[in-house]
Amino acid sequence: MVAWNPWGKIDPAMKHAYAGAPEGTGAIYTWIGNKEVGEGRMTIIESRPFDLIRIKLEFFKPFAGISTAEFTFKPEGKQTAVTWSMSGDKNFMAKAFHLFVNMDKMIGGQFEKGLAEMKLIVEATAQ
Repeated sequence: MVAWNPWGKIDPAMKHAYAGAPEGTGAIYTWIGNKEVGEGRMTIIESRPFDLIRIKLEFFKPFAGISTAEFTFKPEGKQTAVTWSMSGDKNFMAKAFHLFVNMDKMIGGQFEKGLAEMKLIVEATAQ
């Protein structure tokens, strides 16, 4: 993830670590970055190779919150379509924040950058 993570490009000095299982369900990734990337933890809660990776995403800073991120994989000919999504419940403050900020606009571009970088890395590795 470090190779294609778009937030790592925002803060190249971001500190990250791994814990838990070495891969799949139970694997944990943590980060501490500047005020733009904040601090948090991702824990893989479901992993079905070639199909789905579901992640519990915990934000500690700048705002506390818990979301679920998913990567889904769908074969399309000689390629694979990858979808990256995020969902979660919103507390009162988050609901108020969303009245003024469109989350798709705020993080959608980062998702697109990350997926494009992932594609480059996977295709280069395949050759």
